Amino acid sequence: MQHSYFTTGRRQFLQRTAFAATAFSTPGLFAEQLVQTSNVGEGPFYPDKLPLDTDNDLLIINDAITPAVGEITHLDGTILDASGSPVRNAFVEIWQCDSSGAYLHSQSSNREKQDKNFQGYGRFLTDARGQYYFRTIKPVAYPGRTPHIHLAVSKNGKRIFTTQVLINGEPGNARDGLFRQLRDEAARKSILVDFKPLPKSKFGELTANFNVVLGRTAEELEDGRVQGGIGERQQNRRG
Repeated sequence: MQHSYFTTGRRQFLQRTAFAATAFSTPGLFAEQLVQTSNVGEGPFYPDKLPLDTDNDLLIINDAITPAVGEITHLDGTILDASGSPVRNAFVEIWQCDSSGAYLHSQSSNREKQDKNFQGYGRFLTDARGQYYFRTIKPVAYPGRTPHIHLAVSKNGKRIFTTQVLINGEPGNARDGLFRQLRDEAARKSILVDFKPLPKSKFGELTANFNVVLGRTAEELEDGRVQGGIGERQQNRRG
């Protein structure tokens, strides 16, 4: 049953993003309107041991029957370079705490309440149009932090970008230290995402569209000298 509504949600996602895919697949289209997505630190809870299941469905682990607890969310978007061209074959990772505020990390608080059915981490390789897709839960607050989802992008085996996805309109944003460090309004808006009800969903599912605009051109992204690496620690900040 769980896999059937995953298929349904995936189908609705594809239909909903058909126009956007066409637009973003045209090199440079809307480039003059693009704002570079703000880089936000990786934080201390990137998984210190990756799960055996690392696919893009964080609600079902392998062939388990019981799904994770939380508001089902279809997170999708397009990875774009600085000129507005889609970045294909980009390695996109997300990780977040479960509905109890526990991360997939040995030092996470609330470990005793961890949802064993929540994968906590997922990865996806963008298609020819630079698109990615995850099925996860709507983020919840973590002690000292507003609700958020960590997202990282790697290319050619090198980590090139890390940020965090925040809920647009979430009251906790105004008190969040990392969010407040982004002084520019455009920079703040670049990581705020609307979590909207999925039309005709029988399960109260949500959709969240997050397009990432990198500060590099396609040529720079293909440069093997780019520093960093998949899963390599960047500057650690809270949560």
